[in-house]
Amino acid sequence: MPRQYTTKSRAVMARLTDAGISVSIGMLALMAALVAVQVVARNMFDLGLPWADELARFCGIGLVFLSIPSLVIRHQMVAVTIVPDMMGSVSRRILHVASELATLTFAGFTLWGFAAFLPRAGKFLTPAMGMPNWGYYAPALIGTVLIVFAAIFRISDIIRGPDLADKGMIA
Repeated sequence: MPRQYTTKSRAVMARLTDAGISVSIGMLALMAALVAVQVVARNMFDLGLPWADELARFCGIGLVFLSIPSLVIRHQMVAVTIVPDMMGSVSRRILHVASELATLTFAGFTLWGFAAFLPRAGKFLTPAMGMPNWGYYAPALIGTVLIVFAAIFRISDIIRGPDLADKGMIA
């Protein structure tokens, strides 16, 4: 069933989460290539590549945080539904909203951590690549902001009607 969008903001959110998935796939491919390069460099040339290790970690951070908003908006992140499935529609909605509020709380604490950490540490450079920390953690910050919006859209979907929210559609 194709996704339906009722507002421009939902269409923009869908494009942003799709872009996050595309970037994540690129980061996964780059991370795999970097790991292979490191293995070859160490085993065949007895050469350490600290920049490759750091770049692979950057890709790992970006991969996780840029793909999570897409999972949140589609209700595919963590879905243990044994208890909600046994409940009535109102109780199920309440549990779904509580779950999304927990996601929103996590994202809020993460943003709070970034607000405390990045102003001080953002001006320093990473050891191997010389990349500013604000750039190194930018994918995580962007992903966390998108998680906030995805959770808000999910809560809106659940409150308006569990059928669309349970199917993972952006209505």
